[in-house]
Amino acid sequence: MKKYLFLFFLITAVFASVQLFAEQKEKFGVLFPLGLDPDAYNVPEDNPITPEKIELGKMLYFDKRLSVDSTVSCATCHDPHLGFTDQDPVSEGFHQLTGTRNAPTVINSAFGLFQFWDGRAPSLEEQAKGPIQNSVEMAHSLEGATKRVAEIEGYKKYFKAAFGTDEVDIDRIVKAIATYERTVLSGNSAWDRYVYNKDDSALSESAKRGLNLFEGKANCTKCHVGFNLSDGIFHNIGVGMKAEDPDLGRFKVTNEEKDKGAFKTPILRDLQRTHPYMHDGSQKTLEEVVEFYDKGGEPNPWLDAQIKPLNLTKEERADLVAFLRSLEGDWTPPKEPKLPE
Repeated sequence: MKKYLFLFFLITAVFASVQLFAEQKEKFGVLFPLGLDPDAYNVPEDNPITPEKIELGKMLYFDKRLSVDSTVSCATCHDPHLGFTDQDPVSEGFHQLTGTRNAPTVINSAFGLFQFWDGRAPSLEEQAKGPIQNSVEMAHSLEGATKRVAEIEGYKKYFKAAFGTDEVDIDRIVKAIATYERTVLSGNSAWDRYVYNKDDSALSESAKRGLNLFEGKANCTKCHVGFNLSDGIFHNIGVGMKAEDPDLGRFKVTNEEKDKGAFKTPILRDLQRTHPYMHDGSQKTLEEVVEFYDKGGEPNPWLDAQIKPLNLTKEERADLVAFLRSLEGDWTPPKEPKLPE
């Protein structure tokens, strides 16, 4: 079944770029901004979206009491005001301990079939469990976090509204968080208006040249395809591979030689809000990213065959960056909710 879902996602991603979404669309009670494809939206059958579940999930997303010492929430590393990231190379969690990977944005994560840079979680529900029990993030246990939430009297009415009874368990907690995260959507960028609404004035001349490079000489669409500008799968482009003990990424999940140093292709929307870049946060600017690709990545035995020197001129690099900056969505950060007591 997963194989067919994966093929569906790839086919949808390839053909979404030629579909015209001339206006917002609604599905599952969610309003999709211009450019996004509701048919590629992943909602599990056992976790339908409801307004009550969104409200509960938003509270839990911002609630630091899920962490062992009540200092870290989902929003600590995935802050709406920072593009649903923390804009740090790697994140600080429990007792200021740091991880080894950059916090990926929550934006449009509902369209992905894999979560985390290495794809170890197959859903947003499973992803939500990870940070709670990670020793350098929330450093709690699933049982401990569940008990903590269950002891907060004010949460009972919200669980009852969302699930029919006020029972609190970890499945309900992560289902609510995942439901809220599915509402974090970004579209209606200048690129969307140019492509889907045929608004020629939406892009600058430099960004138009950059789009042509993106789809042509710069070879970007070998991986960054579809309305979310990601194939959603894993590639080794060489980032961090010259380290003495490099992060082997997807290999740690599959144990397959071909996956050494491979990480999930990130979406390219809202790049100006989600810096720094790459799985280790090692590249601070879009100019650095373009230069890295231009030189052909970092050579290593598992480098993706698509990664080759591009021989871009200075003007072409600037144009490509101009295009990447046109991918900013039309949205404002949500307000932090009042939490139950």
